[in-house]
Amino acid sequence: MSVTIDITGLPPERVLFAVSPLAELGHALHVLTEPKHHPGLNGWVTSTAAGLKPDLADRLCDADFLWTSVMSDIFLPFAALPEVSGRPGATLAEDLDLLDRLDDEQFVSAALEVSCSNYYAPGTASPLDNPASRAAALDRASARGPRQLQFALRVLDDPEGVRAWLRRLFEDCEQAFFGDVWRRVGVQLAADVRHKSEVLRRKGLRDALAEVSPAVTLDEDGARVTVDKLNSGRATAVDPAAGPGVTLVPSSLGWPHLLVLSAPRWRPVIHYPVGAPEVANPASLDVLKLRMEALAHPMRLRMCKWLARSACTTGELAAEHNISAPEASRHIGVLKKAGLLTTRRRGRYVLHQLDLTVVARLGSDFLEGVLR
Repeated sequence: MSVTIDITGLPPERVLFAVSPLAELGHALHVLTEPKHHPGLNGWVTSTAAGLKPDLADRLCDADFLWTSVMSDIFLPFAALPEVSGRPGATLAEDLDLLDRLDDEQFVSAALEVSCSNYYAPGTASPLDNPASRAAALDRASARGPRQLQFALRVLDDPEGVRAWLRRLFEDCEQAFFGDVWRRVGVQLAADVRHKSEVLRRKGLRDALAEVSPAVTLDEDGARVTVDKLNSGRATAVDPAAGPGVTLVPSSLGWPHLLVLSAPRWRPVIHYPVGAPEVANPASLDVLKLRMEALAHPMRLRMCKWLARSACTTGELAAEHNISAPEASRHIGVLKKAGLLTTRRRGRYVLHQLDLTVVARLGSDFLEGVLR
């Protein structure tokens, strides 16, 4: 599974690295709502939540589904406006001006996208003028609780009013806490954009994507960008309705989330974390699956207990576990293919041992993979 972006024939100048204050505000709100996703920010969450005025905290609860489980596309409004060529605003106010420029259908589709609609599916009718789509959106919203149903009704009945309400909410967040956050992280994000833009200019897209994340790659013929995620999606960077191009937006608060906007008629956007924990060679999702499957077999799990304590030969493992040497060899082969063993030769003997560093990474690799 992965998300792919078709960039066939896309000129290099149409790939843009840019900073978005509104996108970072979306991540800040997500961190406040889901602190368990971001244990390194617990101190900031505790102090910020304690300082929120009750009225602002209540209003955030009214719309928190926009940033809790999935980040709504309303935080990337520039992607729906071909005339801005994929460039976010320089300030939160400018980003909110772009949000105001979305037409009602764009705004409603993005606001309800998270759990109330399936607007990522091509040909989906708008809930603004299609009774069946409206009923389906409200049915999905009701399953999420009364707050989300009430919000969905407001979005469908008064999109302009909700848009103004959200703008005031985000402006109040800037005054309450996000202004301080942006003054701290904005410089770091701008430096990241300058660096990656220079890599793109001097070395090309492949090297620039390699610095974004090991999970973002360019295929051999340079026609497709693949983002290694546990969901599937496709986008094109040459859609005339969205304007040709791809925008990559860094986030200081976003790790471990690596987000991709791939909605029809919106410009593709990769929203990537910076300042992530240093990992020498993070596992791809395919490798993670291979390792977990290798450890799921009870015999291999028992063998790992021995291999964790000391190096063993195939014969020793076979004798200890009362299995044949060929069967022990097959289990060792599965563990080796998954990258869980180290092997060394001592004279005529081959010794195998569990790679404790790799195994210790499994928990964090799994967590990062499912949250990516």
